[in-house]
Amino acid sequence: MNFLAHVYLSGNDFEVALGNLIADRVKGKQIQHYPLKIQKGIKLHRSIDHFTDNHPLFRVSVSALFPEYRHYSRVIVDLYFDHFLAANWEAHHPQTLGQFSLEFYQNIQAYAVDLPYPINHFLGALVKYNWFEYYQTVEGLKAIMTQMDKRTRFDSNLAGSATQLVEKYSYFQSQFLKFMPQVISYSKQKLAQL
Repeated sequence: MNFLAHVYLSGNDFEVALGNLIADRVKGKQIQHYPLKIQKGIKLHRSIDHFTDNHPLFRVSVSALFPEYRHYSRVIVDLYFDHFLAANWEAHHPQTLGQFSLEFYQNIQAYAVDLPYPINHFLGALVKYNWFEYYQTVEGLKAIMTQMDKRTRFDSNLAGSATQLVEKYSYFQSQFLKFMPQVISYSKQKLAQL
């Protein structure tokens, strides 16, 4: 699951969603420097990642891409799943994706807690390039992957993986549709425990 899914799976609390969104940029004990609700979101993110990485549907999806994309396969499937969530947003949320995105971006810009520069830079790019809505189309997803390609340490060809999405669209969509109810249920249970 990538950025949009992590925010969606956080429920209606902005700080929990923000923690879930920035979790990959918070290492180890740095979590202690954040407000409790953001800590909750970071912990939720880590739990969702563990659940996802070990789920048979996700692992099979990753294995379909592994021969060509190696360790980037997991990231690619995360992005594919965000695409399917965005493309079918109305089935999951009462607001349009445009309304949801705008409200979330406004909350980011109004958030008063000091966050480290790298996190603020990441959040600024998310808002500036409107990544949530870009996920809706394959072309938008490819544009995001092209930006990500420029930041990977090794040759990832993330943008090239949009071709596999088009070629195997129904397969990956089917995997997403079977996986999503399970990760929603898991996230609700985990949120109640945290």
